[in-house]
Amino acid sequence: MQFRNGVFVITEENHCPLYNVGEELHVDEGMLKLPAAKATCLTLTRDLIDLASEDIAFERYLQGSRKKTKFECGGCTGIIRFEFKQEKEFATIQMKLLAAAERREKLKSTARFAGLLRTIEIFKPLSDNDLIDLATLLKLVDYNWGFPILQKGDPASHLFIIISGRVEVMDEDGVTLAEMGRGEVFGEMSLLSGDSVTTTIMAMEPCQIACLSQKNFRHVLTRFPALQVFFYKLLVGRITTINYQRAEELSSGMVGQLGDIPPLELFQMINSNQKTGSLKLEVREQKATILFNEGELVYASFNGKEGKEAFYDALAVNEGRFKFVQGLGVKDMERDVVGGFMGMLMEGMKRIDDEE
Repeated sequence: MQFRNGVFVITEENHCPLYNVGEELHVDEGMLKLPAAKATCLTLTRDLIDLASEDIAFERYLQGSRKKTKFECGGCTGIIRFEFKQEKEFATIQMKLLAAAERREKLKSTARFAGLLRTIEIFKPLSDNDLIDLATLLKLVDYNWGFPILQKGDPASHLFIIISGRVEVMDEDGVTLAEMGRGEVFGEMSLLSGDSVTTTIMAMEPCQIACLSQKNFRHVLTRFPALQVFFYKLLVGRITTINYQRAEELSSGMVGQLGDIPPLELFQMINSNQKTGSLKLEVREQKATILFNEGELVYASFNGKEGKEAFYDALAVNEGRFKFVQGLGVKDMERDVVGGFMGMLMEGMKRIDDEE
């Protein structure tokens, strides 16, 4: 079977789990090249194989003007539309050399960016090839002094990694709560929890920041396990710091609304502070019982389910009341741990993302 060469660019995207607008799809000498560091979608691959093998033109001419032909990929959880961009063949050797030089320069730029990432502490566990893949997903942005990079109430959209410069974390009254510098990250709490941004981040000097989109952030968590562990540990640490005062109250028991402290924060607060006790959730007419022994989950009951499945359902709750009571009975103290807390937390959040 013969395949024609061509380059396609994604022009529209609606809930596609992998690809973004602007990314390119290449058919070159019988080889299919999808965006770097991305998994391969078999549905899209099948559609491109059909396009490259059919005896129809990628372009059509109407009234003497060249018009791009639009194509569509669907059938999974989302849909993308893409257009033919250009032929891969060049008429002269000079054009071929020019195209090769452009590709080499692009690779050099990506390699330089990967080298820059190598100097950041959180990326040291990654191999050179992994860093190059990651560099293709990140966008480097310069911010001037006094520029609001994130504002309280903004929807979760990107992860930000400070390459150079410093930023300040500010409350709604303009009071500086903290400062961050090279190698530190922000925006991950909103991406992981799905909540809106809770503080304003302002550039306190000229900054260079690497930005990772929400979709690519989820891809990175799956693609690079070392980064997955780092970000979730960072989330635990920050939630623990933010809720330190609340955690102190757990020693004598605590009640409240899940709208004020969602299950994600509540569970992590109990786990990170190694608390022992029972957590009761009242959600409409349903009740959940979740038991912790030194911060580890030993029992969960909710929605007619027990164990991990009950824990996952409770994690998705966003309204109702909770009550934490310190201490467990002798029998409950002897219960086995249900599973690794961090692993269950990540699985539960993944299920929530999939449903959304």
